[in-house]
Amino acid sequence: MPRKSQGWVTFQISEEERQILEEFCQNSQRTKTEILRELVRGLRKYSSPLSLSNIQEKPEINKPEFEVVSAKKPLKVSSRNVLKGVVKRVTTGTVNTEITLEIVHRVELTSMITRVSAEELELSEGTEAYAVIKSNDIVIAKD
Repeated sequence: MPRKSQGWVTFQISEEERQILEEFCQNSQRTKTEILRELVRGLRKYSSPLSLSNIQEKPEINKPEFEVVSAKKPLKVSSRNVLKGVVKRVTTGTVNTEITLEIVHRVELTSMITRVSAEELELSEGTEAYAVIKSNDIVIAKD
């Protein structure tokens, strides 16, 4: 099956742009995929597509401007396996809560944490969180 139908996007960038991306990834301790997904998700604020007539009439909106944000302070944990994801499901029980994170397209991890922890982390569907894997446990963390 071709990569395009699986959601892959491939593009070329200059060496200078590649170095900028590499440095940002290193400083923020995030992968290129995470950074690019974040940028794409940021496009939601430009909800109405720009028509060709609008671009010709108003050249100043030819391309959206992106705000460069400083890297967040990295999460400090002893575990080396930290995977960023999006909360897909939250099933709250009397004592425990089952949290399912989608790490990449159609790859999900599920963890049981206490209901109190889920409430303190303010975990809800659509929010970003981290799966911290230590030994045979999956711990959910949030910035």
